[in-house]
Amino acid sequence: MRIRIIALVLLVIGAAFGWFVYSSQATGARFPFRLGLDLAGGSHLVYQADTSSVQSGGIPDAMASLRDVVERRVNLFGVSEPVVQTEDTFSGDHRLIVELPGVTDVTAATAIIGKTPSLEFRLQEAIAGTTTMAYVATGVTGSSVQRAQLDFRSTTGGTGVQDPVVVLYFNPDGTKLFDTVTKNNVGKVLGIFLDGAPISLPVIQEEIPSGTATITGHFTPEEAKQLVRDLNYGALPLPIRQIQTASVGPSLGAQTFASGVKAGVFGFLLVALFMVLWYRLPGFIAVVALSMYAAAVLALFKLVPVTLTAAGIAAFILSVGMAVDANILIFERMKEEMRKGKAVHEAIQDGFKRAWPSIRDSNISSM
Repeated sequence: MRIRIIALVLLVIGAAFGWFVYSSQATGARFPFRLGLDLAGGSHLVYQADTSSVQSGGIPDAMASLRDVVERRVNLFGVSEPVVQTEDTFSGDHRLIVELPGVTDVTAATAIIGKTPSLEFRLQEAIAGTTTMAYVATGVTGSSVQRAQLDFRSTTGGTGVQDPVVVLYFNPDGTKLFDTVTKNNVGKVLGIFLDGAPISLPVIQEEIPSGTATITGHFTPEEAKQLVRDLNYGALPLPIRQIQTASVGPSLGAQTFASGVKAGVFGFLLVALFMVLWYRLPGFIAVVALSMYAAAVLALFKLVPVTLTAAGIAAFILSVGMAVDANILIFERMKEEMRKGKAVHEAIQDGFKRAWPSIRDSNISSM
């Protein structure tokens, strides 16, 4: 009686998992499957970062900051489940990989990344022995900026005309660095460069410990708004150059998904057919357990959630075969014990006991 109750409870749980997997696949569902780029279609963009101005020890942090800024910018545009990651090549290049599921227009995908400005503060200094002036990097960049704000101030010689300016608020590290730069270089020109071009060349009048700077680039109101928006979305800490684009059409992604689902169904049915024909009632029980396993794993894919790719579906199909492996080991051991003349109850106990080392070792090797 106890075994029947346990079996019934397990069947109910399995049915609940199965219902959850099936019902939440509808469009707009709260827990849909998260599909990767190869299944949902979308764009794949590769950028190369220019790390020439960064010391070798600071490159990992700079690339991590670049990844976070681009990911934040993509999220603000409402792209569903973007993938943004960094990659180091054998040749020493540092790359940024951006995958945008559902965005199949490469031009639109590039526009989403946009031309996020690379902001940098440089000191103007004379080159020794010449009359030529150069700009020297200070280390204060867009990654030092916490936020930007649009403001209007009288900057046209007391005429009362309010010109738009961009006010920058530095983060704690940026505040300390900016304080040091202004303190040690009073009277020098501190150029503000956007994408390598100077937009303002103010002279440092005094030390600025407050962590607030003003860009007065003779902007139009629209230009100032655009600059503020771009800086708040995240000024890139490193210059990047697009070197590769690729797109996966939605029809190709849907076809791959359908093929994967079909392969999974056929694979499961073949395993189930073999188990029932070869082991009869124990095989049927194993198929029920296997169905519960499949439903539970698919439910976890939705709840975690796990991004499903073509390779991921193939791995899941293989895991179904691995899951039934333990049943086969137990059943074969049970048959051996019964051939020795043991009763069914004793054969089941000894079969489990003898099969356990193989089950343990195979699962450890799989993990």
